[in-house]
Amino acid sequence: MSQAVSTDPFAKPVFANMRRVAVVVALVLAFAFPFVFTNPAVTSIAMFTLLYLGATSAWNMFSGFSGYMALGNAVFYGSGAYFFANITTHLNLNGSAALFALVPLAGAFAGLVAIPVGWLSLRTRRHTFVVITIAIFFIVQLLAYNFTSLTNGSAGMQVASPSWDAQTYNTYFYVAALVVALFAIGLAWFVRRSSFGLELLAIRDDEDRALGLGVKTTRVKLITFVLTGFVTGMCGAIYAYYLGSVYPPFAFEAIFDVTIALMAFLGGLGTVTGPIVGALLIEPAQQYLTLRFTNGGISLIMFGALFLIVIRFLPEGIVPSLGMLIRKRMRAKTPAVVEANQGATA
Repeated sequence: MSQAVSTDPFAKPVFANMRRVAVVVALVLAFAFPFVFTNPAVTSIAMFTLLYLGATSAWNMFSGFSGYMALGNAVFYGSGAYFFANITTHLNLNGSAALFALVPLAGAFAGLVAIPVGWLSLRTRRHTFVVITIAIFFIVQLLAYNFTSLTNGSAGMQVASPSWDAQTYNTYFYVAALVVALFAIGLAWFVRRSSFGLELLAIRDDEDRALGLGVKTTRVKLITFVLTGFVTGMCGAIYAYYLGSVYPPFAFEAIFDVTIALMAFLGGLGTVTGPIVGALLIEPAQQYLTLRFTNGGISLIMFGALFLIVIRFLPEGIVPSLGMLIRKRMRAKTPAVVEANQGATA
């Protein structure tokens, strides 16, 4: 009598144990990084990479899982940055480690901003949704220039910076960015594996059918959209605190959404680990090109070329493509194992 044998090599317990070990090792390395690499230039690049990792994971949690491509998340990034700048300025707070406690409040404010934005845009379908998010972004950017009572217009706002040495300064901000990035990854992992995540995937595959099955599509999309705004707002707050200032063209930057979308596409849209891979590859390269070349257009050229390459040769992204390659090679060995097992039990 033959026995049923699983054909998925990754379903084996040994791979589950390897994943757990890999996660633990990655966490240890991540927290040890600023204490091993103490060069402020290196830790600065790492900190910005973590901010983009968190923002990309949040973007992917909504756009990757639901299939709705949002191109206005810079609204939440800038909202978190300006909220942090306003609350520290009006309360006359001095720079210190205690101010990191305001980061979740900035995220909550950005989440509140996401409610009307989502309510307006998510009542439409995918193509119209993209256009609406872009339009809202440019409207908010113009408001940031002209609503001087809250943003100080093009002059920007100053944020009190801690009086730490460069190494200590970057270490604090690195850890803060790491905590937000881990929260974003954990939230995406939880959503992906919950019934809520299954509803998002149903919307991505066939929204009309999901509606017919009783999924409250607008509610599901709006909740995820608000969670995305919350995480992105926290990233914006850390960004403002780190730089010690916030200006409309940097807080509400159009290239921000292109960047996080490219990171998600490169790593693997709709996967939990894809944004991690994409952010770790793209942001350090962007920072290097910015430091290496005074012409800021170099990074834009790189983004455009890389996006075309990804769409043409890796439409699924790095993580899914590698997963399929490994499965294909391992399954090629499976028939011989199955045949041997069947011969032994015949």
